[in-house]
Amino acid sequence: MTQQQELKRDLKNRHVQLIAIGGTIGTGLFLGAGKAIQLAGPSIILAYLAVGIALFFVMRALGEMLLSNAGYQSFTDFAADYIGPWAGYVTGWTYWFCWIMTAMADIIAVGVYVQYWFNIPQWIPAAICLILLLGLNLLTVKLFGELEFWFALIKVITILALIIVGIVLMIIGFQTHTGTVSVKNLWQYGGLFPHGGTGFLLSFQMVVFAFVGVELVGVSAAETANPQKNIPSAINKIPLRILFFYVGALLVILSINPWNHLNASSSPFVTTFSLVGIPVAAGIINFVVLTSAASACNSGLFSTSRILYNLSRHQEAPPKLAKLNKNRVPSNALLLSTVVLSLGALLSKLIPDQAFGIVTTISAICFIWVWSIILISHICYLKKRPDLRKKSIFKAPLAPFINYLVLAFFIFILIIMAIADETRTALFLTPVWFVLLFILYSVRRKK
Repeated sequence: MTQQQELKRDLKNRHVQLIAIGGTIGTGLFLGAGKAIQLAGPSIILAYLAVGIALFFVMRALGEMLLSNAGYQSFTDFAADYIGPWAGYVTGWTYWFCWIMTAMADIIAVGVYVQYWFNIPQWIPAAICLILLLGLNLLTVKLFGELEFWFALIKVITILALIIVGIVLMIIGFQTHTGTVSVKNLWQYGGLFPHGGTGFLLSFQMVVFAFVGVELVGVSAAETANPQKNIPSAINKIPLRILFFYVGALLVILSINPWNHLNASSSPFVTTFSLVGIPVAAGIINFVVLTSAASACNSGLFSTSRILYNLSRHQEAPPKLAKLNKNRVPSNALLLSTVVLSLGALLSKLIPDQAFGIVTTISAICFIWVWSIILISHICYLKKRPDLRKKSIFKAPLAPFINYLVLAFFIFILIIMAIADETRTALFLTPVWFVLLFILYSVRRKK
């Protein structure tokens, strides 16, 4: 393949680092945390910690395999190599589907957030945002990196400000209408598990959704200037980011606001800033959540276009989707993803009350499939290529034992989703997608 037919390695270290941060901070934290807190109380911190630790091991497996072969462009490549061609096909299309589902919710959210300032129909700002992101993504991959850099920076500054304000308030013993700001608020209102183990377990669906996108570091590997250095650096910093951005932020929020004073349908960040007497808090956080939704949609366009490009290169999608424009960006794949996204946005608008819950659950289930395939591929890699494992510069720790343990954890989460009323329907609908893919794959193989 000539240079003109290959993706351009134009993402620098700062881009990869911020893509990794952007992938682990999104609407699941800014919006979903409110609902999750109502379900689990202060134990939500333990839920975020558990899922975060599991995904760190997934990312270490992903990193080792990507660096084991310079020809690997994403996890679909090594899934096809170590599990079988069907795994690459099903996982590639599933990853495209779950990012489309996620981005659908986010592009509609953009329209809702803009209505906070301007009384205009939701579809207008949603369409403008989608067209703008498409135009910027068509130019260069470096622009995608720059967009994510600034989007992620806004999130980081917001959470940093929240943590600093919270620490200061705890030191001075600040009084709010709910009482004194103190870490004691974590256990003074029914303990760490106010709803028992049931509420804690039911929160896992939204917690899993909060982490979708963490594997974007792997998708961006083909366009990273120095993958041998940048990918390990980004992956190894994930635990610190989880501790700081999730655990740190939630500790502060729950120290300022007792968990039972937070509204499940609103952002706990807005409530917290308002409670400490910052009058422009709602507007500031609305802007942050708006950029977070735009960032998630931007990530969705990037990842779905690269997956389609990769599927096309392996003759698993129409050949035209592998075409690159003069900036070596997969323009046809980008356009197709944008068209499907816009149709999905219309569907989300027709059933706004149900769409977000259904979409986030289906997205979480599909991401669990992708993460599981990465772990299974790594197990196969360890068995089939001990030579590559021996000379690896980025060995996944505790493998293969930890792989089996995390897979069991994912199965446990799916069982919880089957029990919960809110997630059961989406869980039982999702297999239809996989059945369809296996049928299409069988037809393709016969041809």
